[in-house]
Amino acid sequence: MYRKILAAVNEHLNSEVSARYAMHLAKDCSAKFYLCFIAEKGLSPAGFEGAEKAMKRLFLKAEDLDVCTESITGTGDPVKEISRIARQEDIDLVFASTRREDVEKRFYAGTVARSLSLSLRCSVALVRVVHMGRVHPKNILVPLKARIGSDKERAYFIARMARSFGSRVIVFHAVKPVRKFFEGEIHLTPAELEKKLPADVSGFMEHLRRLDIEYEGKLFPGETARSITIEAFAKRHDLIIMGASERSLLSSLLKGNPVEDVLRETPCDLIILKPGHENK
Repeated sequence: MYRKILAAVNEHLNSEVSARYAMHLAKDCSAKFYLCFIAEKGLSPAGFEGAEKAMKRLFLKAEDLDVCTESITGTGDPVKEISRIARQEDIDLVFASTRREDVEKRFYAGTVARSLSLSLRCSVALVRVVHMGRVHPKNILVPLKARIGSDKERAYFIARMARSFGSRVIVFHAVKPVRKFFEGEIHLTPAELEKKLPADVSGFMEHLRRLDIEYEGKLFPGETARSITIEAFAKRHDLIIMGASERSLLSSLLKGNPVEDVLRETPCDLIILKPGHENK
C-alpha cells in the first residue's frame, strides 16, 4: 500500500523524531523514503543549519537501515512545495510533525499541520512528539470510535508500525458508562470484546488478525479523550495512533473534538492518521 513515504523536516527537533518514525515504517514496507526540507521565508541561518544537519543525520541513519532514500531541499511555502512534490513523485504517505501552535490553537485551523492534512491527496500522518528520545515504542495504544472510516488502511498502518518496532498493540474503545457497568477498565479476550463492540470496531480487529497482529482489547467507560489520556498515562504507553477527526468546525464547537483534546493532553507520542487510500 505504501510504496513511497515522505517525511517533512524543518529546523525543529520534533520533525527529526517524526521522520524516524517514517523511516522505520518505510523499511518495513520496503518503500522508497523521501526526506524533504523546505526553508520558509525569514528562516534564520541557525535554523537553516539545524535543518540541514538533521537531514544529514537522517540520511545516514537510513543508509544504516538499508532504506532507499532521496533528499529534497528547497525554499518557499512548505505546504505548497510539499503538496507539489507529493503530486510529482506520486507519494503515498507524508509524515509531518505538529508544532507548538497546533497544540495551543483551538481547532488547529490555519496551522501548517492542518493545512497539509487538508491539501494533500495522499495519506498524512501528523506526529505530536512528547518524548524526544523514545522512538522505539513498546506499547501502541489504538483508540477506536464506534464508526471507523478507511479501516483497512488504518489497520495496515498500525500493523506495519507495530512490526517495524516489535510493538504490542492495545485496541481501546471508550463507551458511555451505564449503571450496571463495571467501574474502571474492563479487560476482555478478543472474542469477548467483539461481542460488546460496534460492528466497525470488530471489523477493524478482524483486519488486524488477517495481518497476523496480536492485540489486547480494552473497554473503558467515560468521556472519550479523557479515557484515552488516562489509559496512556496510567499504563505508560509509548505511542497513541488515532484517526483524524471528521467533525466540522461547528460540530467541534458544539460537541468538542476528542482528537484535538488528546493532541493537547497526550502524555506520550501521538500519530494522527488521515487515510488517503480508500478501502482498496
